[in-house]
Amino acid sequence: TIIETGIDIPNANTIIINNANHFGMSDLHQMRGRVGRSNKKAFCKLISPPLHSLTDEARKRLQALEQFTDLGSGFKIAMKDLEIRGAGDLLGGEQSGFISEMGFDTYQKILAEAVKELKENEFKELYDNPDKNKGSDFVDEVQIDTDMAVHIPDNYVNNIEERLKLYQRLGAIATEEELQFFELELEDRFGPLPRQVKDLLYSVRIKWLAKHIGFTKLIIKMDKLIGHFAAENNSEYYQLPIFSAVLAYLQRNPRKVQVKQKADKLNFVAQNISSLEDVHHMLSSIVNREKRAEA
Repeated sequence: TIIETGIDIPNANTIIINNANHFGMSDLHQMRGRVGRSNKKAFCKLISPPLHSLTDEARKRLQALEQFTDLGSGFKIAMKDLEIRGAGDLLGGEQSGFISEMGFDTYQKILAEAVKELKENEFKELYDNPDKNKGSDFVDEVQIDTDMAVHIPDNYVNNIEERLKLYQRLGAIATEEELQFFELELEDRFGPLPRQVKDLLYSVRIKWLAKHIGFTKLIIKMDKLIGHFAAENNSEYYQLPIFSAVLAYLQRNPRKVQVKQKADKLNFVAQNISSLEDVHHMLSSIVNREKRAEA
């Protein structure tokens, strides 16, 4: 409609949408954006039958529009719309999903687990890698749990949409060269990096190192680092050069670092960890030791 395609009347401060339950979230969001385009407080009135008489999806759409009213809420509305309508069956012919029951992030994790299970079982002969000779072969994803501030502060990047874009770009970075370019761009656009952003970049590097070493999870809290090895005790992982580098580091730092057994797995425990920079330095030392041994 002409309203959706950009009509701009700065003095208009109220829009009334009749039978709002018949519109999609994108339509409603676009239409309410036609008012409040100046310094006047604006109102959007949604008229619909009683909520109890609406379909579940229609009720959720209206409630989402009521909930997300702040400037820059478009991304949140889009994600909510994705949850309500579903992302579809990505691996089959059906185009309706069950994502509304669990949320988008959980849906992605379940999908990844299903693909992994297929690779390990039904299609094992196509994807099996009998020669696991790296720590990363035993790790799918590294989780970092820390009590340190690791984020882009509001007072560093004021615009919420810009922060979301930066997080998305950071999540797609896969090399040190790309990360350094990203760091230089931040400094050029927004000024010197605050501590929280420096730690955010360190956390990316730490994930790479942790996966290379064979950690599936790092807990960095109360001046202590606990690294969970992905492999079980009888795994061939413990014959790899990277684990030999871990043992060599332990021998050189017996007061600071220990390996402890919990259930059927080993944990790497380090004391006196005051920053993510300390963690990065420690893991880098282990990886560099492996490289020197192989040289």
